Amino acid sequence: MNLLKAAPLLLLMLLMTAAAASAAERLAITADIANVRSGPGTKYDQLWQVEKYYPVTVVEKKGGWCRIKDFEGDEGWIEGSLLSKVNTVIVKVAKCNVRSGPGTDFEIAFSVTKGIPFKVLQTKGQWLEVEHADGDSGWIMKNLVW
Repeated sequence: MNLLKAAPLLLLMLLMTAAAASAAERLAITADIANVRSGPGTKYDQLWQVEKYYPVTVVEKKGGWCRIKDFEGDEGWIEGSLLSKVNTVIVKVAKCNVRSGPGTDFEIAFSVTKGIPFKVLQTKGQWLEVEHADGDSGWIMKNLVW
């Protein structure tokens, strides 16, 4: 194959590699409480705080800091050492029940509101066994979380 014929194929492969490298990485907060800032450093304003197991996608890295996006599309910066690859979810509906087992026929253990994060312990069909940072655990439907 001559170079002129191979050039479009090489360009396509290069673009696909670049797209894969820039794909957002899903991570979770590992600190009990973490500050989300307006820029990559402690000199920037604190925008809000997040709690342990709060899931985020990393969209940029700079000097040990990560620009993150949350389940509502809000963005900010957080120190990279406060993030880890932990399988977590966050409630995306106004209110939902956490049950004692994987199904609606199981007793409601407790109810939570939008924005509550959980660590995922296991999956069973359309249900996730989850645990909150305070130790409360139960089962929640997949379609109620991000």
